[in-house]
Amino acid sequence: MKTFVRLCCLFVIVMMTSCVKRGDYIYLQDMDEKLEYPVVQKYETVIQRDDKLSIKVSCKSPELALAFNIFGESGFVVGNDGSIHANNTNMSADSRVSGYTVGVDGNITFPMLGKLHVEGLTRKQLIDLITQKIVDMELLKDPIVIVEFLNLKISVLGEVGHVGTISLQGDRFTILDALAASGDLTTNSRLDRIGVIREYGDSRRIYWNDIRSKDIFLSPTFYLQQNDIIYVEPTSKRVRQENRTNLYMLQSIFGFVTSTISLILLFNKL
Repeated sequence: MKTFVRLCCLFVIVMMTSCVKRGDYIYLQDMDEKLEYPVVQKYETVIQRDDKLSIKVSCKSPELALAFNIFGESGFVVGNDGSIHANNTNMSADSRVSGYTVGVDGNITFPMLGKLHVEGLTRKQLIDLITQKIVDMELLKDPIVIVEFLNLKISVLGEVGHVGTISLQGDRFTILDALAASGDLTTNSRLDRIGVIREYGDSRRIYWNDIRSKDIFLSPTFYLQQNDIIYVEPTSKRVRQENRTNLYMLQSIFGFVTSTISLILLFNKL
């Protein structure tokens, strides 16, 4: 009887220690609603190799900026007779996605200005660079330059609602935005092991984030960059489930094989 009681007590202890705690599923659990937390990061996306950029140039007389807009993004077009008139036609899908692709050397070739090294610049820095060159070369007065990213995307893998590639709208996209767009975390996700794999030139680095803590706002990967890969690590519970599934599959295959062999042997005896 004493042995039975001890075994029951041991079973209860094991069950209690193996139970999932509520805190394991609470995001940002150390934030206090009575406190304010300053935003210490003013993030801007940095231009990288293989980025595709939309660059539009205009001024008070937009027809003078035609030479800078080679992809038909201007509001004016040049007729066969050389006359300039408003472009009232809708842009095709090809013209909307056209842009300047940053080469492996980090450069683009821009009309009238030639080769520009843009890798490592922010949108604002590139705008300032093009504006200054146009003014210095006396090509336009008071130019208006607009730069947009055309191919910002990240990938989300691991233990999330649904994996896949996300096209970013705007250049201030956070890790929380990415998880929300991926159907959120699951009950088998490790909240303290959310990795972000980031490229730096010719190398990569992984950063691990804990979504249970407010410190995630201080992470260098809180604001995502293009081509980031988010990986959410599964809990040991998920691993055990996969192992059981594989074991059941192996048992089924073994059972099928042994049954087939037994039937073959039986028919041979007959």
